[in-house]
Amino acid sequence: MSEAGLSYPGVLGSSAQIPISKYERLIATAKDVPSGKAVVVHPCDETSLRGAVEAARLGLIDPLLVGPETKIRDIAYANKIDIAKFELVDVAHSHAAAAKAVDLIRAGGGDLLMKGSLHTDELMRAVTASGTGLRTERRISHVFVMDVPTYPETLFLTDAAVNIFPDLDAKRDIVQNAIDLFAGIGLGEPRVAILSAVETVTSKIPGTIDAAALCKMADRGQITGGTLDGPLAFDNAIDLQAARIKGIQSAVAGRAQILIVPDLEAGNMLAKNLIYLAKADSAGLVLGARVPIVLTSRADSVRSRMASCAVAVLYAAARRGVKIVSAARV
Repeated sequence: MSEAGLSYPGVLGSSAQIPISKYERLIATAKDVPSGKAVVVHPCDETSLRGAVEAARLGLIDPLLVGPETKIRDIAYANKIDIAKFELVDVAHSHAAAAKAVDLIRAGGGDLLMKGSLHTDELMRAVTASGTGLRTERRISHVFVMDVPTYPETLFLTDAAVNIFPDLDAKRDIVQNAIDLFAGIGLGEPRVAILSAVETVTSKIPGTIDAAALCKMADRGQITGGTLDGPLAFDNAIDLQAARIKGIQSAVAGRAQILIVPDLEAGNMLAKNLIYLAKADSAGLVLGARVPIVLTSRADSVRSRMASCAVAVLYAAARRGVKIVSAARV
């Protein structure tokens, strides 16, 4: 990696450079660990197929493509994507691809799962299926790993994609999943803000009661590995001056690294505000299953797609006992 930035061969041209960001540092760190075996589910459009191939070209993943072989090869040929060296498992359609991919993971055939062009719901039905899926004792949740240009920290936001109205027990797992990811990819012990509309506990806003309970759960060892504070309004969580004006003194206020939202609607709106108004990049990962699951969308930038793969590879390596020291830590 040069001081100018990282090159993405075949994506932006051989000489194209992207300024170094927290994402580039995560990608650089991931290139220093063994590539993860990624089961790519139904990569049946140019975007998802090219994303997997580019991640392989960067040395992040070793893809195993699962889907209709003829369709995948036709897409590769039409878009000049070289997949000759990648293993391909032929199945009839997207539903079969999701089921087969989960079977491969259960049999030890992959370190991570990567969504292709099928619907997220279709993939997650196979992942969460009773008896045949990839569930663990932990609640499954989604984390956005965000690179916000105006914020000095790598910012995690959860859950904005899976759990609609999580109860307290689900929120405990959502918090723990995010802490485990943050620490696992080498970013250290995180400062976790439990968000609400206000910074005081009131029975009129149930989320403030959950926030207070989660902080006490951390005090009692039911949540480990992070420093929690809440309830905190968004401004008090990410802006030191706002926290000072309100007289809030804590290790988290104004310096949060993980944001826990009260429900999916709030999280989804906050994430999209950061993406479209603050020009943030957003990588996405599903946690709590047997392996990390990369969820991408057609709107994702190249950098976001590579960052999603990098985070999944780092976390999968950490779960195998590899100690990660990330260059993205600030």
